[in-house]
Amino acid sequence: MSIRGASSVLVLAVVLTLLAWIAPQTSRAADLSKFDPGLIISDALFYDSGTMSADAVQAFLDLKGKNCANGPDGTPCLRSYRESTTTRAADAKCAGSYVGAANETAAQIITKVGRACGINPQVILATLQKEQGLVTASGSGLVPSRYRSAMGYGCPDTAACDSLYYGFFNQVYSAAAQFRNYANNPTRYSHRAGQLNAVRYHPDPTCGSGNVFIQNQATASLYNYTPYQPNPAALAAGYGTGDRCSSYGNRNFWNYFTDWFGPTVDRLPTGFVDTVSTTPESITVTGWALDLDTSAPIPVHVYVGSASQSFVANLSRPDLDATFHRGSQHGFSATVPATPGTWQVCVYAINDWVGGSNALISCRSVVVTNKAPTGFVDSVTATADGTITASGWALDPDTNDSITVHMYVDSTSKAFVANAIRTDIGAAFGKGDAHGFTAAMPASPGPHGVCLWAINTTPGDNTHMGCRTVIVPGASPNVVPTGFLDSVTANSDGTVTASGWTLDPDTTAPIKVRMSVDSTTTTFVADASRPDVGAAFGKGANHGFTTTMPAAAGSRVVCLQALDATTADVLQLGCRTVTVAAAVPNTLPTGFIDSVVPNADGTVTASGWTLDPDTMAPLTVEMSVDGLTQTFVADGRRPDVGAIFGRGDNHGYTLTMNAAAGSRAVCLRARDANVPAYLDLGCRTVTVVVPAANRAPTGFLDSVVVNADRTITAAGWALDPDTNAPIPVHMYVDSASKAFVADGSRPDVGAIFGKGDNHGYTTTMPATAGAHGVCVWAINPTPGDNTLLGCRTVTVP
Repeated sequence: MSIRGASSVLVLAVVLTLLAWIAPQTSRAADLSKFDPGLIISDALFYDSGTMSADAVQAFLDLKGKNCANGPDGTPCLRSYRESTTTRAADAKCAGSYVGAANETAAQIITKVGRACGINPQVILATLQKEQGLVTASGSGLVPSRYRSAMGYGCPDTAACDSLYYGFFNQVYSAAAQFRNYANNPTRYSHRAGQLNAVRYHPDPTCGSGNVFIQNQATASLYNYTPYQPNPAALAAGYGTGDRCSSYGNRNFWNYFTDWFGPTVDRLPTGFVDTVSTTPESITVTGWALDLDTSAPIPVHVYVGSASQSFVANLSRPDLDATFHRGSQHGFSATVPATPGTWQVCVYAINDWVGGSNALISCRSVVVTNKAPTGFVDSVTATADGTITASGWALDPDTNDSITVHMYVDSTSKAFVANAIRTDIGAAFGKGDAHGFTAAMPASPGPHGVCLWAINTTPGDNTHMGCRTVIVPGASPNVVPTGFLDSVTANSDGTVTASGWTLDPDTTAPIKVRMSVDSTTTTFVADASRPDVGAAFGKGANHGFTTTMPAAAGSRVVCLQALDATTADVLQLGCRTVTVAAAVPNTLPTGFIDSVVPNADGTVTASGWTLDPDTMAPLTVEMSVDGLTQTFVADGRRPDVGAIFGRGDNHGYTLTMNAAAGSRAVCLRARDANVPAYLDLGCRTVTVVVPAANRAPTGFLDSVVVNADRTITAAGWALDPDTNAPIPVHMYVDSASKAFVADGSRPDVGAIFGKGDNHGYTTTMPATAGAHGVCVWAINPTPGDNTLLGCRTVTVP
């Protein structure tokens, strides 16, 4: 129980040997920057007597001592140690009895003592190592005195070890019983949970002490057993030596336990979502998140549907430091892109421990709305100078800013901003006055179609405000179209392609062309760029065409006609005869669904293969779950398929989609590589079961007040996201506690969480004069994690 974890009466040579046992532990995972003197190990882990069986302990000792050699006088390695034990009846310290037996192994003794006294066998193993190095001791380091005082029990720093407690079994049982006795009688001992304790750095009083708020009984028990904390030099040294004021017992216990068995504390991070707001194209989440195991900012993940974004909660929140004493850089404000619709937004705080559990802070359902713009065309007029003028107004309900409007005269367009003052529109919609427009475009004499569109400020639907037909005065007699058929060619894929140009002198707009192959006809617009035609006729460049039609094999007559822009007149551009070769036949894809299975996380996974015999390239596969579809590429390795079809190996697929709980139809189809056709691979019906999450409760400690009658009152709120019912809350004043239900009216909490209003609390506990640590916990109503709402230190006069 000494500063090093071994008796101080050992001679200098033995002390140096002990340091030699400790120093070789270089391949460690423990990071002493995470050592918290106020929470060395959790109560749940310290008192969990069922973590290891005797066989598991034996296997652990065999592993750690696989190269161990007995001592010079035959003292055995711990993995080979045996002792006949005596029966110990259950008592106030150890609630279980220990039934003695002949020739028991060290592993049997450790696990039987752990069960009898309710102590984790891993705690006993770490204590054996930090006190006498017995787990890894070998050769000359194995002497009988190390078994005699194996746990350092009865070995104070200022006197020789008490022979009353000599012997391996006696040491293990006595130490475990004492650990339990600390918990059974916490107020009898110097170091107490739930309050500030002055913990010394070293037996030498000149080395001083540091205040430690001991957060739980297990940590208090370790300090009562070894009453020193490591100073900065000891922590910086890892397993090595610090300075003259360094002690190592509790440091080494934490190091060995962490290296051998993992984190001594895995506290879930905590946090709160203050707001979730939307714009037409994004969702913004604000709040805070922190990990009680560190003062450093931690990552936070925001999920919008199945898409996620990671960021660090490092914005300034001074209010959090006052509550948690972990610094103030724990706020966050994150914006995630989102399309219009209803979204489930979930925020997770990511554990600072590698491999530790993360915490769901909150999930909210929000609606992202991108409203279409609105507007009206007041008038469209034409004047003799060849001008068409449109007037009206347009706005986007999602913004006060002026928006863009597009005006079309026939196929010619103009973009402008509707920013003229319209006080009537401002009064009607409350979006400001700058939403009017008056726009003009030139036009030739004759009739014209005029259309206007209000353009959405963000990706979304535009609004067609209407079309009007106007006649520009001074129209001349109609002129028939003109044009030329440049070429007609037959293609190898069973099609023919015609190219040329045509225009109507009465307009600058492109005109329609009719193409026929024998008796089959199609109509299209000749609007391809032909600068040569534009230069020659002064009617703009967009009058070219190149179009393709399917054609049967053989000799085919191909004809093209230009259609007048305003009358029924037709210009025959010409006819050509071409010979079409037979097209190479297209082969449909083939494939198979190997399996469709539901997963425990609310998804379904389909596996199989598909290919198109006409190509080596992977195919596109569409997977649908009850009508919702996603597209994938089947490019996974399938050598078996490659061996059979000779089209390469990359044609496998394993596809996963989200699915709601219940019976779900899962269908897959493969897209043909060459033509717009599909192969239906098939459908399967599966039952998806999505387990309900047990979320940790949340809440806040609003205030802790000392009253004139020497009582302490705590107030705040607490709720469990999985229920609307009020939940239990525990209040601690030092080690004294009080349980109550948070059922007071808090309409502000009800408005935020939608779980009803009855989640507030105000409770009072008595206290003696002096300083007291006050902590409040929200208790999970179902088996799961509880949540520390906060701790405050107050002084009662």
